[in-house]
Amino acid sequence: MNEPLLNLFARFNEWLWSEDLTSVSRFERWVIFPVRMLVVVLRQLLGGQLNLRAMSLVYTTLLSTVPLLAVSFSVLKGFGVHNQLEPILANVLEPLGPRGAEITRSVIGFVENIKVGVLGSLGLVFLIYTVVSLTQKIESSFNYVWQVEHLRGLAQRFSSYLSVILIGPVLMFAAVGLTATISSHGLVQTLIHMEPIGRILVLAGKLIPYLLVIATFTFIYIFIPNTRVRLVPALVGGTVAGVLWQTSGWLFATFVATSPNYAAIYSGFAILVLLLIWLYLSWLILLLGSQVAFYVQYPHYLTREPVRLDLSARLQERLALQLMYMIAEHHCNDREPWTLEALVQYLGLPMQPVHKVLRLMEEGGFLARTCDDKTAYLPRRDIATIRVSELYDLARSAGENRLLTLEKLPGDACVESLLASVDRAAHGAMGDYTLKDLVNGKPLTRGD
Repeated sequence: MNEPLLNLFARFNEWLWSEDLTSVSRFERWVIFPVRMLVVVLRQLLGGQLNLRAMSLVYTTLLSTVPLLAVSFSVLKGFGVHNQLEPILANVLEPLGPRGAEITRSVIGFVENIKVGVLGSLGLVFLIYTVVSLTQKIESSFNYVWQVEHLRGLAQRFSSYLSVILIGPVLMFAAVGLTATISSHGLVQTLIHMEPIGRILVLAGKLIPYLLVIATFTFIYIFIPNTRVRLVPALVGGTVAGVLWQTSGWLFATFVATSPNYAAIYSGFAILVLLLIWLYLSWLILLLGSQVAFYVQYPHYLTREPVRLDLSARLQERLALQLMYMIAEHHCNDREPWTLEALVQYLGLPMQPVHKVLRLMEEGGFLARTCDDKTAYLPRRDIATIRVSELYDLARSAGENRLLTLEKLPGDACVESLLASVDRAAHGAMGDYTLKDLVNGKPLTRGD
């Protein structure tokens, strides 16, 4: 790369990353923010993790498609509208062209031949487990995007997943049916022949598929991740993903129609190869939309270099004491217990480090989680018996295990003596000072 291009690139980087968006005009903010978003999302895409997770979801989808459709078919059959399942699947596979229609007929044939009554109890459990495992894999991928390390609890997982699996097909059919009903209404047909209203209605009819996909993706972004996603970020991510999905479907269909050579190369496997590629693109677009929603909700992650979320020992000690103080203070004053989402919002920190320290305190026997729909945290012991030095030691020793301990780490006598003196000084300063003393605002005196 020659010098003028390097200078141009350096100036572009300076313009893009040097300004604090809170200190610039609204126009500059509206220009810089989307460019930063594009650069960071592309960087995330080139990092490879989103690609790997999209490929993993393709594999899980292939295993779970027939069981998922079988459950949906059973639900829709109860409403007498099970015949509408085939058009919905055909619409999803439309970019595959005539091959998509062939796959649709084959899958629907498999689904119709499944006799739930013949499966028995074990077969029915396996059928539901396969469907739930797909949703669990999807949640895991979205949790990665939202930097959440833990899945929902087992009971919450089954109730939430099954509600989506059972209610989702009904809502989807209702949306499609409502659209068809409105389109065929006599008043609408009359207005179509009136200009310019007719032209506007035709344009609106072309936009309806986009709007339905955007609404579906927005719902997924709000519901699936195990964290609180606000409506506006989810809607922005759903809009980006919906437009990309519909546009890529049109481009993919054009590619299939104009490239007949793939059949000559792959022969009978051509239809499978096309299906795998389209599923991969669909999942990748869905994950990219979720990534956009994440950056809209947390714009401070739009940085020149990727943000590392590894806590230093100093930060871990401070965060552990801060979280224990907040939870104990609410408990002592009979306030509503803190939830993970509330703690994250109050502290203005990412969920991952906050949850890591909470889990550390929980494993150490200082915190307990409630079994409510929204999991909250309470002190597990009387806070008058919890010494601050115990929390300090637990935060400092995080990450140690049976293969890596202080005893196994070699050190010279002078180093050991210095560190022991520092440790004695810290414990001597904290003494018997308890978490209750901290909550009550009692001043710390040496050797308390």
